[in-house]
Amino acid sequence: MDDLTPAPASQTAVETPADGQRREEWQRRLTAVQAPTRALLAAVVDAGGPELADHFYGGMLADPRAARFLDPDQVRERLKPTLRRWLAQLLSAAPEDADTLQAVQEHVGHVHARIGIPVDLVSRGARMVKDRLHRGIRTMAADHTLALDAIVAADALIDTALEAMTRAYTRSREAARDLDGSFRLFSLIQNVGTERERQRALLLAWENTLLYALTADDPGPAQPLLISRSEFGLWFLHKGLASFGDTAETREVNQLAERIDTALRERLPAATDTAARRALLDEVRGWADAIRSLVGIMFEGIGDLESGRDALTRLLNRRFLPTILRREVALQANTGRQFAVLMLDLDHFKSINDRHGHEAGDRALQHVAALLVENTRGSDYLFRYGGEEFVIVLGSVSRAEAVAIAEGLRAAIASSPLVLADATRLPLSASIGVAIQDDHPDYERVLARADAAMYQAKRGGRDRVVVAGHSMPDAPDQLALRR
Repeated sequence: MDDLTPAPASQTAVETPADGQRREEWQRRLTAVQAPTRALLAAVVDAGGPELADHFYGGMLADPRAARFLDPDQVRERLKPTLRRWLAQLLSAAPEDADTLQAVQEHVGHVHARIGIPVDLVSRGARMVKDRLHRGIRTMAADHTLALDAIVAADALIDTALEAMTRAYTRSREAARDLDGSFRLFSLIQNVGTERERQRALLLAWENTLLYALTADDPGPAQPLLISRSEFGLWFLHKGLASFGDTAETREVNQLAERIDTALRERLPAATDTAARRALLDEVRGWADAIRSLVGIMFEGIGDLESGRDALTRLLNRRFLPTILRREVALQANTGRQFAVLMLDLDHFKSINDRHGHEAGDRALQHVAALLVENTRGSDYLFRYGGEEFVIVLGSVSRAEAVAIAEGLRAAIASSPLVLADATRLPLSASIGVAIQDDHPDYERVLARADAAMYQAKRGGRDRVVVAGHSMPDAPDQLALRR
């Protein structure tokens, strides 16, 4: 278990049928718990909470795999109290708490997925908690019937919670795998423009092959002419779909390709005269033109935001930040190589836009991005995080090295004013927060600590570097994640 407060749901979110079904399931389970049963469960958790938490984490820590995910100090200071709150919330909930309970379990499932903790470890801990709950219920129940009702209710609620966690866990892991795959393809396709022209050429080559065949005296069998058998078709199947994902454009390309292949299989053998072949060729080429347009649209998308590049600064955008941080966490776990995250915010950026216009603001961001590239190592990752914020991921660094790099960036920005079109020299500065990975497997923690340190640098006067400590308060935009 981890922090229980989920990020707030969007007020504009539309409820799906699955959301309604899950709420009904929770409400059915909660309605079935009578007041005496709920009171008994609350009393058992209140009296035996510490023992239940000890049993849960004792069972998990007994597995050698848990050492990577569970630090004994964090278990004692943070996770055990969190588990007790989770049990108390779950076993004392009323039907009107259904939405809150579902949101909490989904949040926990997403955190577990982000960390990568094996789901069977959580299930084992839950089974052990149920065993101890059963023992406490039998001890404290006034009679056998009440004890049986409480055991059934506790098992049903914990199992429903685990089901919700597992569903969220699975979705998160699948999304992470898709994102990791996209990053691999992004890394391979360094020149999107060249790849786009190559695929257009392959599509044209297939069309020319088809044209020559259908204007010949004997076009031969349809199979070699199918677009799915062409180089373009094979690329789209094995790499294009993986790169672009399931979008309206990729689905339409698939449909058009199937239409082309069906027409060739069914109509080519019967097209024994020139007019019939010409009609077939014209129809197929029309569908091919549509495919060419769709491919252009898809490459335009992967050429900017979908490629992982920020269109203005040409740094990475935040899309691939989770992929990079997961890799750094895994690298540290496997090799001991420490990494750090810098959160950098350009000071007084709003005043730049207000006084000099948005074009000057854009130039300032580009100027800072260029300075970041010049003053970091080739192994470091540079992201435009959003607005005037940047994130730098430093691999294989000590605390002293990370601070030195941050100070170098701060000094470079402070000593390199932006020269505007009218020759005005616009001074710039940045506030930088530094967080060193603390062996916790959740990359969101190091990111949040860097964010909090950056806000402290701003509150402390700007144009400075602050290193996050373990007691660092939450940044303003992280407070919404907790109650």
